Amino acid sequence: MDRLEMMRIFVAVVNRQGFAVAARELGVAVATVSKAVSTLESHLGVSLLSRTTRRLSVTSDGERYYEWCGRILADCEEAETVVRHGASEPGGRIRIAAPMVFGQRHLIHQVCGFMSRYPGIVVELDLNDRYVDLVAEGFDLAVRIGRLEDSSLRIRRLAPFGLRVCASPDYLVRHGTPATPEELVTHKCLVYTLSAKEEVGVWRFEGADDGSRHRIRVNGVLLANNGEVLRQAALAGLGVAILPSFHVEDDMRDGKLCEILVGYRLQGGGIHAVYPPSRLLPIRVRLFMDYLVEQWRHLF
Repeated sequence: MDRLEMMRIFVAVVNRQGFAVAARELGVAVATVSKAVSTLESHLGVSLLSRTTRRLSVTSDGERYYEWCGRILADCEEAETVVRHGASEPGGRIRIAAPMVFGQRHLIHQVCGFMSRYPGIVVELDLNDRYVDLVAEGFDLAVRIGRLEDSSLRIRRLAPFGLRVCASPDYLVRHGTPATPEELVTHKCLVYTLSAKEEVGVWRFEGADDGSRHRIRVNGVLLANNGEVLRQAALAGLGVAILPSFHVEDDMRDGKLCEILVGYRLQGGGIHAVYPPSRLLPIRVRLFMDYLVEQWRHLF
């Protein structure tokens, strides 16, 4: 029995929660199913399943291996379908997680374009500002904005972007325009809370001319985990905010927000795709990331 067939049997056992049910589904003997799982465990040197007389459960190693097997088998099925039917277009489903506002303003347009180019692919888009667990929740990839925390996930940079310090004209008339980062300590500031915990409320600047470094702990009058909330608060004259350039470029062009501290730089980071570290990335997921890089090359 080859390795791929043993993977297929193992996945069926996990899906059906039993050897006998999996054997009936696959049309093989129970002994064949048991031998396939035992052979995999011997080859890997770990226990994939925990067996008792009444219950079968998946070990932590088994859960990780199950995820990888599912992806490998899906890739094989997709490749066979393309070759067997002479199809020139890939198919299958992509589950994508992305921040709410960025997804609504920018990502959905690219998803529509991608689906027009590859009509055989189904996209499931989850817009949420929380950090999802890609493996546990079954996502193929997530689009994330800004600096990324260290993790075991694989990362692909899709596009760069800048950050802007901005406030409404009305706020600046009432409170004055800060000339240096240090003057921000006397201002009302609108703070994004999905930064690393120790960095919430800490704004870092670098002098554009002299390279001087400035670390400022600001007075946060509104803290939120959503960029659109901070943008609306800035438009309402509630305070000073740091927001991505792609989020406020229209407001600045229309005079609704003013950029301040233009003599100082902020590290913008980038727009990234993160995905599980499986050995094989499905063709459809690679194509989607390639499409985003192509479309966003000169956008931000």
